[in-house]
Amino acid sequence: MIRRAEKKDLARVNALLEQVLTVHAEGRPDIFIPGTKKYTDEELLSIFADEQSPVFVFADEEDVTRGYAFCAFEEIRNSNNMRDMKTLYIDDICVDENCRGQHIATRLYEYVKEYAKATGCDRITLNVWEVNPTARAFYDAMGMKPLKTVMEEKL
Repeated sequence: MIRRAEKKDLARVNALLEQVLTVHAEGRPDIFIPGTKKYTDEELLSIFADEQSPVFVFADEEDVTRGYAFCAFEEIRNSNNMRDMKTLYIDDICVDENCRGQHIATRLYEYVKEYAKATGCDRITLNVWEVNPTARAFYDAMGMKPLKTVMEEKL
């Protein structure tokens, strides 16, 4: 079952966020600090309640959160050089490492895609860290194409 995140999902979402942070901190220790949290509990609850930043969870038959998709609406209106557009930005998709291979991420992605269409979005966008080739392969398989590339030179 996929539904909006609720207060009862807080502990499981925190655990999943920790899994994501571990992957990023191992791949880019110059950027990410292991053992930290991306959000406080209060911030997470505020995000859960915000209609402009929907968070969807995949819950199993016992209503245990096994994956999530953090999203945010982005809109461009009346720009001098860009067309009007409404985008649903996927900030993060995560599936519990113990549940991978069960197509939970695919179901979350497809749900987000349908939600974006239903709310009048023109597109879905996201960023993927190059230290996470599994995530990159997943997004490629979902039909996503590079929009732009962020380059860096570490000094």
